[in-house]
Amino acid sequence: MDIIIAGDGEVGFYLAEALSDSKHNITIVDPHEELLKMVEAHTDLMTIVGESNSVAVLKQANVEKADLVISVLHNESINILTAILAKKMGAKSTIARVNTLQNVSQESRQLYNELGIDILISPEDIAGHEVIKLLKQPAATEIYDLSDGQLSVFLIKIEADAPVIGKTLSQIATEHGHLDFRAVAVHRGQETFLPTAQTIFRENDMVYVISKPEAMNELMKMGGKKTIEIDNIMLIGGGRVGRVIAKEVEKDLNIKLMEMDTERCHQLTDLLDDTLVINGDARDINLLEDEGIKGVDAFIAVTNSAETNILTCLHAKKFGVKKTIALVENIDYIEISQNIGIDTIINKKLIAASYIIKHSMGDEVSSFKCVSGIKSDIVELVAQKGSPITRKPIFELKIPEGSLIGGIVRDGESFIAIGSHQIQAGDKVVVFALPGTMPKIEKMFLKSVFG
Repeated sequence: MDIIIAGDGEVGFYLAEALSDSKHNITIVDPHEELLKMVEAHTDLMTIVGESNSVAVLKQANVEKADLVISVLHNESINILTAILAKKMGAKSTIARVNTLQNVSQESRQLYNELGIDILISPEDIAGHEVIKLLKQPAATEIYDLSDGQLSVFLIKIEADAPVIGKTLSQIATEHGHLDFRAVAVHRGQETFLPTAQTIFRENDMVYVISKPEAMNELMKMGGKKTIEIDNIMLIGGGRVGRVIAKEVEKDLNIKLMEMDTERCHQLTDLLDDTLVINGDARDINLLEDEGIKGVDAFIAVTNSAETNILTCLHAKKFGVKKTIALVENIDYIEISQNIGIDTIINKKLIAASYIIKHSMGDEVSSFKCVSGIKSDIVELVAQKGSPITRKPIFELKIPEGSLIGGIVRDGESFIAIGSHQIQAGDKVVVFALPGTMPKIEKMFLKSVFG
């Protein structure tokens, strides 16, 4: 595909890098010349300095030949205008980033669609809902639901007293034969690898597991996780992500929302009905104590400062808070943040990339997730009639190195994949893929021109 990405920072560059792995022709449009020089020095991507809502710049980018135009600047007005102009000038499909979808009615979405915007995406909305999902399953570090929740992939950090420590995957499967699950990846130290039957689990291993949702609680206990009840939340940051979280859960949970900006506090008080809004700096430990942090079950820091989010979550851990969640924009900080004790890291770049990459792929891809903790992807593909993946049982297939088939959904029924299973046309198949393997995996699910 010929893809144009309009950005003004890291989101656009991250997307371009991720999409270039799938052999697309990528052009980046960005107003920052110095940033583009850095991109050109490290990649083969085509770059254009300029504003993406300029007709002349879009012509220079050959927008009339573009299969997809993605506009992900921080300014939603520019994104909307870029997408509209691109469609009018010949682009086949467009995606525009907006600040929030909460206030976009179905009628408005229809109008945007008629103007030429095929998809509206709000990373802030998606990030907020990721946090809400984690509050419902607080023992998990990450959760990815697939096929409308029929299968789930979740991350377990192996605790010091976990019963699986020192055991092989084969031993664990034998001892827990009633559980339908599969470990699909292990992150240990700086290394990520696909486990075998003889892989021995160690303390602090980050293990990605696929199972049916009903098995999650028992699998968490195997990893040494304790059951957590979430009733009281302290939420730091009243920006778009914080507002989404508070609005969704304030009826069910006790929330204290702390925000430094006085004017924003007044806006939040008008917007929220059952949330206590506090005007203050969460980096002030005395203030945290005064506001009852010792009685908090979950501490969620979603300010625009990654440093503030990381620091305040560490403070919360020292006060005994059971669950900490931090919004961290710098991808390089993710692994460090996890290693120093923060339970879950939310990253808007990865969230946006997952959503957009899925829409750049073919119809055989039904969902796609860029995994936060490690450089890898979880993809759900539909097996096409006559595709190579349907021709033999799994154990006889030449699955690309660095990938692993985890689960299958067929006719509304889900099951964990084993070697003797044979994938059929129409099956949804969950695949865990390390970097560089996705193009080969996609080919296995497409109908062969020779078959």
